[in-house]
Amino acid sequence: MYTIKQPSEIIFGKNSLKNYKFPERCLLISSSGAKKRGWFDLDFMKKFYVFDKVESNPSIQTTETIIEDFKNSDFTHIIGLGGGSVMDVAKFVGFKMIKKKITIPTIFGSGSEVTRISVLKVNNKKQSFHDDKIFADTAIIDPTFMQTTPKKIINDAIIDACAQSTEAYDSKNSNLYTKFLCQKGFENIEKGLEEFNDEKIIFGTLLTGLGFGNASTTLGHALSYVFSNEGFSHGHALAFTTQAAHKFNESIFYSRFKKIVENLDFERINLKSKLDDAAEIILQDKKHLENNPKNVTKEDIMNLLDIIINN
Repeated sequence: MYTIKQPSEIIFGKNSLKNYKFPERCLLISSSGAKKRGWFDLDFMKKFYVFDKVESNPSIQTTETIIEDFKNSDFTHIIGLGGGSVMDVAKFVGFKMIKKKITIPTIFGSGSEVTRISVLKVNNKKQSFHDDKIFADTAIIDPTFMQTTPKKIINDAIIDACAQSTEAYDSKNSNLYTKFLCQKGFENIEKGLEEFNDEKIIFGTLLTGLGFGNASTTLGHALSYVFSNEGFSHGHALAFTTQAAHKFNESIFYSRFKKIVENLDFERINLKSKLDDAAEIILQDKKHLENNPKNVTKEDIMNLLDIIINN
């Protein structure tokens, strides 16, 4: 027996944002980059309350600031417009303030728009919060945004989605339904890259979000956070941590994942922390490690970190 959960409404397709009828009173949460790219210029957004200071790898303090600043405002809905960091903040704020949530990804790969997960830094370390009340009520996936997204950000997002789909496929918590979504998601991204087809890539990331959101990622993600804590972007770290994890787990996706990483030409990553200290931090990530298809020891983790930074 298994249970599948997802937002109650998912809207997909070009110009779906312009065709959606938004509530009149909303709090729009985004980043400074959204304003620079002109995403706030749409007429319906000009009347909303706005918080546009979400940082990359956001902290829980950011959510607390938003809640304090807008606690007396009369909005009914929270809109998250941006990348995965914005999605995580908007969902968490909506969860804490008990507001309806609308997620609109402008960078495709995190899948956060359709998951019950919010990843925030607590005491300068990444922590994932899981709760059904974190789900968005409506997710709007409009491929139009990909046309204005820088290539480096797109590549990071693609690897994030590929890591999520393949790790979740292998997860102990997976089932027939999530394996189907993860496999189809990865295949769409793979073919989309080969065909230079943006819509196919974005559809793949949507399927990936629905798949891993119901199954959980595993060792690759657990390994990645120590690199993210030292400043590497999430996708950049996953390019190497998930690759090493797939080889360790003997994943059926190892070669295909490695090929995508090589084609996107990621620079190697490094680690300033001592391997022993980093391994101790990773061992605390039970949410990911307990779902890994193979048991992982501290020695395994130290060996994998050595491979990641030296091979």
